Amino acid sequence: MIELKHLRTLQALRGTGSLAAAAAQLHQTQSALSHQFSELEQRLGFRLFVRKSQPLRFTPQGEILLQLADQVLPQIQQALQACNEPHQTTLRLAIECHSCIQWLTPALEHFHSQWPQVNMDFKSGVTFDPQPALQQGELDLVMTSDILPRSGLHYSPMFDFEVRLVLAPDHALANKETVSPEDLASEILMIYPVQRQRLDIWRHFLQPAGVSPTLKSVDNTLLLIQMVAARMGIAALPHWVVESFERQGLVVTKTLGEGLWSRLYAAVRDGEQRQPVLEAFIRSARQHACSHLPFVRDAARPCAGVPTKPQG
Repeated sequence: MIELKHLRTLQALRGTGSLAAAAAQLHQTQSALSHQFSELEQRLGFRLFVRKSQPLRFTPQGEILLQLADQVLPQIQQALQACNEPHQTTLRLAIECHSCIQWLTPALEHFHSQWPQVNMDFKSGVTFDPQPALQQGELDLVMTSDILPRSGLHYSPMFDFEVRLVLAPDHALANKETVSPEDLASEILMIYPVQRQRLDIWRHFLQPAGVSPTLKSVDNTLLLIQMVAARMGIAALPHWVVESFERQGLVVTKTLGEGLWSRLYAAVRDGEQRQPVLEAFIRSARQHACSHLPFVRDAARPCAGVPTKPQG
């Protein structure tokens, strides 16, 4: 029966001393405000203030409701502020991008310096499947390049990156400007220990051409690059991952076809993307990555010519 707007209107009337001034403060017409009071008083069955009194006087019932307004409205404001500024929470996250740990660790430290009240719980493991765990409520956020259609998850774009072929400097393909799928047919392609269907180079480069090189699993990025440098095979990695090794002359990178681009997403349960901690973390991690990683493009401001995966 009593709404918050009624309590706010009573406070405005007390503070201004007249209907006309209260109406101006509340950005209403005087007639609209007068009608609101008349309707409320009719529903309540008693008057709230004495009309045409100078100075304006509230009835005993009006004074009681004013006391209620003074108690309730500040409590509501405090509760809303607490909802938007959580004091202590835990953010449970995982990655499906093996090479992402290189930039995610400093990004986590950067976020923690801004939100020290948030505990970070990082889940990992070769056999751990993060997106189903996110769906089941075991995680709060997953960094991934894979979009599961009709999954009940929301995918916030983080950044776009090019997947490059990584070779030893004296490899036979090191002299080619661009590499075709057929060039890799007899090679040993070293990959992370995931299903090949989840690899961009397999789905978008090799499989369409019907090319199947020998695959060898390596679960560590540094070891993988060292094995490439030792001419034990080749690899396909994000350009930003191998940039420092390429500058040192340990490996060289080549464009795959016309360029193989991928996009990293932050996945959360649909409907939770506006939660303050999740929204702040996604924004902070995106800004940190785009400021510190070479050869990446902010996916929040996509550039022309960068292909993206369908949302499904």
